[in-house]
Amino acid sequence: MSKDVIGAVMVVGGGISGMQSALDLANSGYYVYLIEESSAIGGVMSQLDKTFPTNDCTM
Repeated sequence: MSKDVIGAVMVVGGGISGMQSALDLANSGYYVYLIEESSAIGGVMSQLDKTFPTNDCTM
């Protein structure tokens, strides 16, 4: 089953919502350009492991 590309979108912001939106759009057949201002994606969520340490290696 191949998906036809139906367009391209740009998602601004690489936080949790931006990443999920980019994944959903890509799975729907769009080319996705994910733009993030900082050098890493994850937004505030990537900083919470220091606030709420769980020793979980998923980050």
